[in-house]
Amino acid sequence: MDIPPLDRLLACDEIRNLVARYAIATDARDLDTLVSLFVDDVNVGRLGTGRDALRASFDQALRGIGRSFLFVGTQTIDLSDADHATGQVYCKAEIQDGDRWIHQAILYGDAYERRNGRWYFVRRIHELFYGAEVGVNPLMLPPANWPKSHDGLGTRPEAWNTWREFWSDG
Repeated sequence: MDIPPLDRLLACDEIRNLVARYAIATDARDLDTLVSLFVDDVNVGRLGTGRDALRASFDQALRGIGRSFLFVGTQTIDLSDADHATGQVYCKAEIQDGDRWIHQAILYGDAYERRNGRWYFVRRIHELFYGAEVGVNPLMLPPANWPKSHDGLGTRPEAWNTWREFWSDG
């Protein structure tokens, strides 16, 4: 199917924004936003279908780690037609695993669908290139007091209301 160039550009831009929102919502533990990025009938495997099942899956997975920082970069988007696409996204992640600080290189394999004029994830497959503990755990640093100091512990993610609410519920 031939998609007009402007429609193709708009679709790709909206999908890139979808991917960025996923990363920020994950780091902020904003589960409402996170599940809203997926189709309402998302298949969550053994947990069932739908956003409630997806929310339970994310809640369980994200409680297993502390802070996270997802940085998305290289991305391909292949439009099948005006309402369907697939893609691959590289992500560099920093993740708190107890007292350890881990770097990961991730490849997301995505399927996207546009419903009622808005793009959503249909599926997101998380594959790992590697995960490795780093030498300096940033959580052990003194406060940065930015802009006074360029290194040290910053104010995120605790400054996000959703982060504080996520951890106060558990």
